Amino acid sequence: MVNKTTKKSAKVASGKAATKPAAPPSKQAGTKPKLLSGGNPQIAKADGDAPVQAYIAAMPGWKRDVGRRLDALIVRTLPGVRKAVRWNTPFYGVEGGVEGRGWFLGFHCITKYVKVAFFRGASLRPVPPVESKQKDVRYFHIHENDAIDEALLAGWIRQASDLPGEDLF
Repeated sequence: MVNKTTKKSAKVASGKAATKPAAPPSKQAGTKPKLLSGGNPQIAKADGDAPVQAYIAAMPGWKRDVGRRLDALIVRTLPGVRKAVRWNTPFYGVEGGVEGRGWFLGFHCITKYVKVAFFRGASLRPVPPVESKQKDVRYFHIHENDAIDEALLAGWIRQASDLPGEDLF
């Protein structure tokens, strides 16, 4: 028994020491986020511009350009807007509301369009075209190759930011 070596010590002696296995692809730095149903990026919950930009960068195909345009329009319309990602959705808000959180808008990738949600959309004029199961929420859908009326969207963004915001998280 004195001359027996364990498999581990034999590997160490031969220069083939066991190494820690690499992290799974989803945990490795620089790996693209997983796309959920409809191509919606799975992004960790976080506050600020960085997670929103990570979400937009991970949006598939033409939806990424829509996300960039929406984000730029929102920032141009409301400099200093607050941003966060929750439930794999970017949210935009202003100071105010419950506990300093007044969230008024979010967007989400759906298979054939990007869904823009106005949380108090029923109070906007004109009212965004798509109803929700929730009384106050209204949606605006952007499909591939749709012409985006930025003046209309900017008007909705301004109006929505002036209304009482939602305390979503």
